[in-house]
Amino acid sequence: MNHGPGWALVLERSGLAVWMRQALWAYPAAEVGHLLGVVLLAGCAAALDLRLLGLSQHLSVRQLAGHLLPWAWRGFGLVVVTGAAMFAAHASDWWHNPAFPVKMGLVAAGGVNVWAFHRGVYRWAAFWDQGPPPRAARVAGAVSLAVWMAVVACGRLLAYL
Repeated sequence: MNHGPGWALVLERSGLAVWMRQALWAYPAAEVGHLLGVVLLAGCAAALDLRLLGLSQHLSVRQLAGHLLPWAWRGFGLVVVTGAAMFAAHASDWWHNPAFPVKMGLVAAGGVNVWAFHRGVYRWAAFWDQGPPPRAARVAGAVSLAVWMAVVACGRLLAYL
């Protein structure tokens, strides 16, 4: 185990971290929960992103977003809880893993993209709700697809770097 910062060592000695490493099914259950959360988050985001890129223009962007975004938020919540539990178990190792800060930076970039989309072009969605989306919406959708695919890739790389 790499020795990370003091807070990482304290976290790894916590009851949750010890339980995650010692209980037979704790870590695998967290991994499965994390994957379920990723599927919900990234899957819902991808469906909306594809619409923003111009596919299925007969579908209302606002109705699609209204249906998918609550599920995406549930997935995000599951990812945060399970990811935090898995991180606690291996905080020092992950702290030194080059994929981890890249993954966290990409998650932040994804959040900024979502925020900018909702504060920007989505406010005018009533004008382009059905039909071709404006360029700003297409860019937001493309960035979102790329970012969430890269987040998934970095998550997998954690096991190999």
